[in-house]
Amino acid sequence: MNRQHRLRRKRGLVGHYARSARRIIAPGRSARADTRLGMVLAFVAGAANAGGFLVMGQYTSHMSGIFSSLADNLVLGAFGLVIAGTVALMSFVAGAACSAILINWGRRGNRRDLYARPLLLEAALLLGFGLLGGLAHGASGFTPLAVLMLCFIMGLQNATVTKISGARIRTTHVTGIITDVGIELGKLVYWNRDQTCPETSRVRADRPKLRLLSLLLGFFFAGGLFGAFGFQSWGFATCLPLGLLLLLLAVPSLADDLLKRRRALSEP
Repeated sequence: MNRQHRLRRKRGLVGHYARSARRIIAPGRSARADTRLGMVLAFVAGAANAGGFLVMGQYTSHMSGIFSSLADNLVLGAFGLVIAGTVALMSFVAGAACSAILINWGRRGNRRDLYARPLLLEAALLLGFGLLGGLAHGASGFTPLAVLMLCFIMGLQNATVTKISGARIRTTHVTGIITDVGIELGKLVYWNRDQTCPETSRVRADRPKLRLLSLLLGFFFAGGLFGAFGFQSWGFATCLPLGLLLLLLAVPSLADDLLKRRRALSEP
């Protein structure tokens, strides 16, 4: 009896996980699903960004610094760094373009896993980055290749969550998030002196948006702490839980779509 109870409990937990994962990346979106997905991806981005800096000495999630460095290095005559920055920028763009291709291809085919495929690719690349680092860290040419991989991953993720959320959420950089937090805080403390003016014309903070932004900021920072501690303590093995986290999100939807297509093929 105890064994049957444990089996039912395990099946219940597996079923709950699968339902939750499906809702988070389902084609039909909700504010709760966007928030949960944003928290997961902000954590992954923060970890990859901080960990990447520790092992390569360069942040790869935001293009502002890289783009500015192109002008600086061009003026200074550091043409090798200009080329490296340009290639990193193109890698980020290529990752974003790849996400758009995968999602639009899935949408045209009416697939249930249209958002799972970019996450699966990101998981594979993160695991590949960890494997590459474990085997080739310190070798000649490792750092440029690692920078390109992380830039591609960040572009892929940022475009994916942008497409999923309808451009409400960005997860790979926090400049826009912090700016929006400041805007909403300014509206929150604003004093509407004229109490006779219509309610629609009064300044009101968007509290749900402020909560979402604060969560994204917090999870990006938590991911940064995890990435910095992980890469310092465990090295490139830190990529393993990050990749597995994305796989856990993607697998139920991928399995659903695979079963659907198998049934369609088996029907007369």
